[in-house]
Amino acid sequence: MAQKKNVRPFGMRDNLAYAAGDFGCNMSFALKGTMAIFWTQFMGMDLWYSLLLVIVQVWDAINDPLIGSMIDADKHQYKRNKFLQYIWAGSIGLIVGGACCFLPFPNAPVWAKFILFIAGYVIWDAFYTVANVPYGSLLGLISDNPGDRASLSAWRSVGSLVGNMAPMVILPMIIYDAENNLIGERVFFAALLMGFLGFLCFQFMIKNTEIRVESDVTLNEEAPKFNVMEAMGNFLKNRPAVGATLAAMGMFLGQQGAATAVTVMFQSYFHNAQISGLVSMFAMIPIILFTPLARKMVVKFGKQELATVGAICSMIACALMLVLPITPDGKGIVIYIVCQLINSLGLGIYSTVSWAMMGDAIDYNEWKTGKREEGTVYALHSFFRKLAQGVGPALALVIMTALGYMGTLGANQSPETALNMRYLVAVLYLVSAVMQFIGLSLIYNLNKKNLTKMTEELKARRAKA
Repeated sequence: MAQKKNVRPFGMRDNLAYAAGDFGCNMSFALKGTMAIFWTQFMGMDLWYSLLLVIVQVWDAINDPLIGSMIDADKHQYKRNKFLQYIWAGSIGLIVGGACCFLPFPNAPVWAKFILFIAGYVIWDAFYTVANVPYGSLLGLISDNPGDRASLSAWRSVGSLVGNMAPMVILPMIIYDAENNLIGERVFFAALLMGFLGFLCFQFMIKNTEIRVESDVTLNEEAPKFNVMEAMGNFLKNRPAVGATLAAMGMFLGQQGAATAVTVMFQSYFHNAQISGLVSMFAMIPIILFTPLARKMVVKFGKQELATVGAICSMIACALMLVLPITPDGKGIVIYIVCQLINSLGLGIYSTVSWAMMGDAIDYNEWKTGKREEGTVYALHSFFRKLAQGVGPALALVIMTALGYMGTLGANQSPETALNMRYLVAVLYLVSAVMQFIGLSLIYNLNKKNLTKMTEELKARRAKA
């Protein structure tokens, strides 16, 4: 590793470019929360959808580490940077990748629906991984300054937030009719539009990204070959990577798992699916308010310390959501929003530093093993995140079915089922917050003191090299 010379100073241009990258990712990824409703209520798959989600996770198990190790093993000298080259390739496929998951053929035979779902998901997931794995790995190469990394992580959260908010607010107004039922054909066209917008964002990011920390590659016959299994073993020994990954899994098990139940809750409990996006957007205000403070707070208190406080806030909010009287009226919606505001504050604190924590985990791997292995570390992190994103909705749908949910009924669920959804949402969020707390406070071991020591020792090694 070497600090490149004659590069422009780190600044707002870097933050905006990196934020645009996650905005591009989320133009595609944000639609995943709609998949369960699309495939159960419009395509009529119900429990089959849970089985399909588990099947495609087998592809994820191969896809993410394979692409990550492929990127690590790639020693080709690209004009700009190999990570940026892979991101460019992935962004091309994502123009149509997301729409492949929403091909609207509700009258097709069940076997044809199986093929449509699996093929569509595999196509989307492959291109998403090609873009997303190197994008996450890129953070550690834009700057090695802890403050800069915290700033990049915070702005990535802004990009993710805006990329989620736009479809979150607009989609419910477009894809649901006056009776709160889904109009499936509109989802397909919305996915195409979002794929194109994501492509434009990736191009902006690629054009404006400056690589300041570059890997020096020596190509000779005596150079050690990249070992995939060794890299995976190093990941499992990497406490910061494991802790950050468990926290991220917890977040997605809750957020993605609860997404379907939240939609059904607004459809059948609050009887207003079209405002669900507005409510979710309003709950994100604390994240927006905290983001500008992230860099100063990290410098003063440390990433792990801040993230742990955020997890505690979320646990308190979700416990309140479970026990307070959230009734199916305006008063209940207000109580739900207040609980979500507190939960969002906790998520905001964690999410603004989560990517910087993974950047530090990659450095930790180099500190302990002498090898960077950015692609594999981030790919395994991404794999477990996506596993949670698949298992969460699948498990939630199984529980929802056990509690009386029937996709063919759409918004017309029984009163008992609607009430069950109200409590299930709170339970899923609470489990999510507990997992975050365990990962961040009990496993992740790079507190402010340890991080300073690691950074100083790595700089000394690189200077000596």
